[in-house]
Amino acid sequence: MHIGIIGAGKVGCSIGKYLVDSGISVTGYYSKTRENAAAAAEFTGTEVFENVGDIVSASDTLFITTPDDRIGDVWDCIAKYNIEEKIVCHFSGSLSSVVFSGIEEKGASGCSIHPMLAFSDRFSSYRQLNNAIFTIEGMKRAVDTVKGIFESTGNTVLKMKSEEKSRYHAAASILSNQMIALYQIGIDNLVKCGFDEEDAKMLIKPLVKNNVDAFLEKGSVNALTGPVERNDISTVRKHLDVLSGDDREIYRLLGKKLVSVAQEKNQDRNYEKLKEVFMERKTTK
Repeated sequence: MHIGIIGAGKVGCSIGKYLVDSGISVTGYYSKTRENAAAAAEFTGTEVFENVGDIVSASDTLFITTPDDRIGDVWDCIAKYNIEEKIVCHFSGSLSSVVFSGIEEKGASGCSIHPMLAFSDRFSSYRQLNNAIFTIEGMKRAVDTVKGIFESTGNTVLKMKSEEKSRYHAAASILSNQMIALYQIGIDNLVKCGFDEEDAKMLIKPLVKNNVDAFLEKGSVNALTGPVERNDISTVRKHLDVLSGDDREIYRLLGKKLVSVAQEKNQDRNYEKLKEVFMERKTTK
């Protein structure tokens, strides 16, 4: 197997280095910016390709690691060449393999694979890949082949349905990006209490870490603590009284979700009145 990588950013560099270090053949890189391709090739000890046709000819498997909005254009370019029997795979978390329109007619096989991991640096993120879990969807031959590549490196690869890709990516965004928004809401409100931002971050560090660890070890039901779990209506009302605008609405909506978790944990406890509190949409203060 000879893998050509189109796209030399954080994902492309990381995947290429990881595969080369695992003894898997990577032919090299093509990128819209030759400088990026050259840096990736030097980093991985592979070749720089001057045009798409050359990397297509030299590779039996093509990994597209460009930004999402470029994947369709790259596919249109690849599809102009003879790709019969080749495998084409992209690494987008939000797009499915459906983006490879007409691939069956070209005699090729397509899939998408996505590591549940945030790539922060072109030249160091590959070190985290040995702990990454991948998800994959697409045509059977492509899925079986690409799944086998990453299972050979010791990774777990989970299959999923193509039509659920957007929901999958939404879930990943909630657990990654939107957690930052909740973190910032907490920091902002501690600053309003009179703490400076650095002290606020120091203050919440053990709380945030311990809560994430508890969730990962025990699951949401067993990890849940606090006023919602205790059915402490008075405290919840006080929280809603001091919050306003978007912060209050986010607290209210998340509280509704937490009630369902609390009910599963404490099935003998009646949360109906607390539900009614979270249904109140009027803004205070």
